[in-house]
Amino acid sequence: MKNMVNETDLPAKKSKTWLWRNLKITWNCIGANNNSTHAIVLIHGFGACKEHWRHNQPVLGKTSICYAIDLIGFGDSSQPKARLEGDQPENGDFRYRFDSWAAQVTDFCREVVQKPVILIGNSIGGVIALRSSQLLEGSCSSVVLIDCAQRTMDDKRLNEQPKWMRWFRPWLKNLVRQRWLSENLFRNAANPRVIKRVLGQAYPSGKNIDEDLVQLLQKPSKRKGAQEAFRGFINLFDDYLAPQILADLQTPVHLIWGEKDPWEPIEEAKIWIRKFKCIRSLKIIPGAGHCPHDEAPEDVNKILLDLIQQIT
Repeated sequence: MKNMVNETDLPAKKSKTWLWRNLKITWNCIGANNNSTHAIVLIHGFGACKEHWRHNQPVLGKTSICYAIDLIGFGDSSQPKARLEGDQPENGDFRYRFDSWAAQVTDFCREVVQKPVILIGNSIGGVIALRSSQLLEGSCSSVVLIDCAQRTMDDKRLNEQPKWMRWFRPWLKNLVRQRWLSENLFRNAANPRVIKRVLGQAYPSGKNIDEDLVQLLQKPSKRKGAQEAFRGFINLFDDYLAPQILADLQTPVHLIWGEKDPWEPIEEAKIWIRKFKCIRSLKIIPGAGHCPHDEAPEDVNKILLDLIQQIT
């Protein structure tokens, strides 16, 4: 596969473009392509982008070359039309699912990074990191999950839902397939007032909720195909769950979790570390929510630097 890659040995962050399966992937890196045996690859969560690592990448780049990538559908990467399960394929469409995003990350590591990697993912970026580590096999040295998505609405967790939700599920699936609904939901979610309200939940301490954050989250939503990733994701009812992958994973995994995450309860992380042999540590960030890497970067960066030193 011929790809379009700029040089990666620059000390400063600079946005670059890579052509993958006829789709534009945007990424950047910080740090010299020096004698370090490993590279760090940062994978953002749903609705975010590579810039969401704004407080982490400059610090991590002082130890090893550190990449941040925009997943398909987000940031400045391509935003192709969503193809849902059961749809007939169309030219240029895309299945927004974990295997697709993991394939993107895996090929990026093989073709652009070209050295063993430490994958760090937040929210759904954590599930993508886990699946990518499977595909990369020995080329992935470790995975760090920051408030990994637990995906409580997945079909495989339906028995945990209230009886009324189980009854309503077929209607819900049919409803969210309707493009008129997904587009209206997206327009509401992309409103700056809504973004600020959601950030108030995600960042319970209120730290680092600034206009730069609102802008970096809102900017991609103004692009023509922005609603397609949203439509694809809200129709993702049967895909990978982190415990499925963790059960057989040989790659070492470390957990970092915001104590007050309103969406991914820390109690499940505590179950994971007792249950899965691949998980080596769990670090809890007091007072932080779903994105502790951005809400409490000083605390998270210290943990990450310690882990990287151990791994490399």
